[in-house]
Amino acid sequence: MKTGRRFRYSESPTERLLEEAQNLRDAAMILPHGPLRDAALRKARQTEAAAHMDGWLNSPRIDAKALEGIDAHAA
Repeated sequence: MKTGRRFRYSESPTERLLEEAQNLRDAAMILPHGPLRDAALRKARQTEAAAHMDGWLNSPRIDAKALEGIDAHAA
């Protein structure tokens, strides 16, 4: 059975997303004002949001046992 090629990244997905967002911002600064520049800046914001979501999703979770006895509706 043939296996696919594998590639190991030296950076985390969050770091790669943030680097891509910075590259998009740099490219947008070169472009004249208009729809292409707006699209590049929008893509940079989306990429930064994806990096933050990735960080949230990969953050350490609170153990379920630590939550025992806590009423979720009590405020």
